[in-house]
Amino acid sequence: MYMKKISYGRQYITDEDIEAVVKVLNSDYLTQGPKIPEFEDAFAKKVGAKHAIAVSNGTSALHISALSLGVKTGDNVIVTPMTFVASANCVRYCGGNVCFCDIDPDTFLIDINKLRQMITSKPKGYYKGVIFVDFAGYPVDSEAIRSICNDYGMWMIEDACHAPGAYFIDSKGNKQMAGNGVYSDLTVFSFHPVKHIATGEGGMITTNDDDLYYKLRCLRSHGICQDNNRLTRCPGNWYYEMQDLGFNYRITDIQCALGISQLKRLDWSLQRRQAIAAKYNEAFKNISQIKTPKVAKNVFHAYHLYVIQTEKRKELFDYMRSINIFVQVHYEPVHLMPYYKNLGNKEGDLPVAENYSKHCFSLPMYPTLTDEEQEYVIEKILEFVK
Repeated sequence: MYMKKISYGRQYITDEDIEAVVKVLNSDYLTQGPKIPEFEDAFAKKVGAKHAIAVSNGTSALHISALSLGVKTGDNVIVTPMTFVASANCVRYCGGNVCFCDIDPDTFLIDINKLRQMITSKPKGYYKGVIFVDFAGYPVDSEAIRSICNDYGMWMIEDACHAPGAYFIDSKGNKQMAGNGVYSDLTVFSFHPVKHIATGEGGMITTNDDDLYYKLRCLRSHGICQDNNRLTRCPGNWYYEMQDLGFNYRITDIQCALGISQLKRLDWSLQRRQAIAAKYNEAFKNISQIKTPKVAKNVFHAYHLYVIQTEKRKELFDYMRSINIFVQVHYEPVHLMPYYKNLGNKEGDLPVAENYSKHCFSLPMYPTLTDEEQEYVIEKILEFVK
């Protein structure tokens, strides 16, 4: 038995990462210092966006994104059910109503045809916006969603927490990076340890909208403004104003130093994840009991997760865990969480998501997964199914 624990994801910390953090610890600033704008600028450049706002985590990024777009009590917002609960909860934090749209059976992304049907079945203004997720690292066709939302005056939040570096080719043949702001109003990212870029906790919002950028900067820090051009008065350089009810969603220089260092390895991480996915694809291509993920030719998948489906999910899941391969389920549908069921959602509402969730689990997928470890994972799955 292979005794070393193999998890579905994990962080990779190098000597360069540690050195970057130590430099901050020996500097004048631990928070609200120069590393924050440095990280923001580097990240914005990487994804091709005009602005980036670093925050304390992906959930706070979602929360103030919804706030900045004006979500309030009674607003209806469409959300995919196949995501972590934070993608929906941010609407509830603002008092809005979450309206779930089913997923595509092949990509596990929000089903654009069903989304269109939902929107067009209601009068203009009924839905205020849509939050869609680049699930597992597969980028959503945000161009198609934009064409729907434009007709109905809706905003778009792209949850790209799984997908830094992912892109799709749009109808004009242009590469559209997740987070570049060409079609989405706001895009959020997460820097949790299992993600491509790890800062412990941390998040980022990208946008090309100057007004949203200003709102987000205020909301992450108590609603306080120190911009002389936006103050109602300016008696002196010491002066600041609280212009909105904001939060302490700031990130630290310590985390941003780590993020800057990690960002430099993003391309290598993506290449390694692609290679791991290709090896899984090859190993399971003729195994009828295992359904592997499909990827369109016009898409670059970031592979935060590698998700398979099987009829014997529980048996295989339990077996893998028993031999120290810690696979994970992504996800239980959000609309069937007790909280959301208490709001009127029920089993049978979203059949594709519900069926997917009964058969899926994620295999180990991280750049430092060794060939030996991956071969062991493959070997044990093949032994089980055969």
